[in-house]
Amino acid sequence: MISYLQVESLTKSFGDNLLFENISFGIADNQRVALIAKNGTGKTTLLNILAGNEDYQGGTISFRRDLRIGYLDQNPDFPKELSVIDACLQTDNEAVRTIAAYEHCMLTQNHEDLDEIINQMDLHKAWDYETRITQILGKLKITNLEQLIGELSGGQLKRVALANVLISEPDLLILDEPTNHLDLEMVEWLEDFLKRSSMALLMVTHDRYFLDRVCTNIMEIDHQGLFQYNGNYTYYLEKRQERIENFNAESERTINLYRKELDWMRRQPQARSHKSKSRVERFSDIEERAKLRRNNDSVQLDVKASYLGSKIFEAKYVSKAYGDLKILDNFYYNFARFEKMGIVGKNGTGKSTFLKMLLGEVKPDSGSFDIGETVVFGYYSQDGLAFDEQMKVIDVVQNIAEEVNLGNGKKMSASQFLQHFLFTPETQYNYVYKLSGGEKRRLYLCTVLMKNPNFLVLDEPTNDLDIVTLNILEDYLQSFKGCVIVVSHDRYFMDKVVDHLMVFKGDAELKDFPGNYTDYREWNELMEEQEKEEKSKNQESRTKNQDKNIEYETKNEESRKMTFKEKKEFEALESEIPKLEAEKAEIESQLSTGILSSDEIIKASERFSELTDLIDGKTMRWLELSEI
Repeated sequence: MISYLQVESLTKSFGDNLLFENISFGIADNQRVALIAKNGTGKTTLLNILAGNEDYQGGTISFRRDLRIGYLDQNPDFPKELSVIDACLQTDNEAVRTIAAYEHCMLTQNHEDLDEIINQMDLHKAWDYETRITQILGKLKITNLEQLIGELSGGQLKRVALANVLISEPDLLILDEPTNHLDLEMVEWLEDFLKRSSMALLMVTHDRYFLDRVCTNIMEIDHQGLFQYNGNYTYYLEKRQERIENFNAESERTINLYRKELDWMRRQPQARSHKSKSRVERFSDIEERAKLRRNNDSVQLDVKASYLGSKIFEAKYVSKAYGDLKILDNFYYNFARFEKMGIVGKNGTGKSTFLKMLLGEVKPDSGSFDIGETVVFGYYSQDGLAFDEQMKVIDVVQNIAEEVNLGNGKKMSASQFLQHFLFTPETQYNYVYKLSGGEKRRLYLCTVLMKNPNFLVLDEPTNDLDIVTLNILEDYLQSFKGCVIVVSHDRYFMDKVVDHLMVFKGDAELKDFPGNYTDYREWNELMEEQEKEEKSKNQESRTKNQDKNIEYETKNEESRKMTFKEKKEFEALESEIPKLEAEKAEIESQLSTGILSSDEIIKASERFSELTDLIDGKTMRWLELSEI
């Protein structure tokens, strides 16, 4: 294997906050590596360091000479005045630059300089490349190529940035949360694209199916160190558990030794100053090691839901459209108590708009939502909560409530509640602007759940949350004593949480499917396969019928005999046609002598024309009869 990247003894900290220390790893050709860690422990920072956008305190980073690197930033940035096509085709590749010129030319009315650009396309052998680019843009639903970057939403911008790095075809592709803002169809296409690609890959993602199906290696940052696993996500889970159990077993032995040493230290006060100095020093090492027992720190979400009555909400024949784009058309639905609905569909089919109508943020064109009196919504928005960046974490929570009701008369202070969300006492007094994107999302989730809602409406809750938080959120939602509607492209999350799907197919077509996403995918593939088989059978049947008709006609023609009348007609034609041809030849001869008067010439010409038509008609009929 060819080594693309080698990292040795890398260390990074922000002030007193040590992210990782003396970590080493390498990436070779054809390796697809996933980086896993809790939010705030350095995933994005490490990618930024490798991309040259962040400095570090110690260690070395070595890339293969002339290695081409593509980097998808978690929050990509392009000049606002740039067009979409120019942003997608930003690269040093001469063929891609020629394709950019070709695309611009084709978008103009007069196609100025098209001949010269086509010559350049031929010169750089760019036509196959252009086909691949068109496919990538199409799969990522990037259609308005002349639109300015400044007019795009965050999701559209992320897709443009993803298209740019895929089109550039680097040797090493570094992706930070590539599945964010992609619909399920796009995620599955990207999954297949990366599996078939020859590019090496280093990626951060929370999509566990994506990890399992795409990655060949897993790296985990844990307690400032790096652990490596030669396998996919399933293999990683097994081996990580073994590592923790082995570590804790060793810690257990160290704890027993620590107890003995502590007893000795207490019983031998004089020894500390002279005879057993080495043993005193060894005690300090044992004490430190004994405190390092590993655990799977997790977010505990034991929050009481408010009382929920039997009436939840009723969508009464709701319609909504934006111009020609229809979202709902006379839609009726009665939501049941404790129902957990997942909403899936392509981007732009109206999933988020549906949630906003339910919550009263968007008015339907007609119809209404009748909400039960006991319903208390907890809304986790795709856009997130706009925190005051200068506030401290603890103040954000205390502004909502000083205490959280856990049920059964139990309460928890705001600080204790934050600790259950893995916000240490030190982190609680950090300013919000110091938090990572994932930590801000976790804080946002905390503010939603602490209000004791009984109906959770979650719009893309998995974006930027680490896998540990997702696992506990999934467990919480499974046992949540209330209702849930969730929009998500995370297939693993949907499989664990929902009991049925509402599929937005576009143009106000909705399908209620009784099962999770994997059930729906299998059913959909089965339906597509049956449809193909049906089309194939219909085509085969049509072909057979056509063959039968041809065969029938052929047999009929072969078995048919000339009638008496047709025989007489055929015989007459055989004598008439030579006579007419002789007359035509005679007139032609007369016309060529030059002795006819003008009246005779006119009369002869008219007869010559009549004879030509008669001969053609009778000859055609003779041919028809001769084939019987």
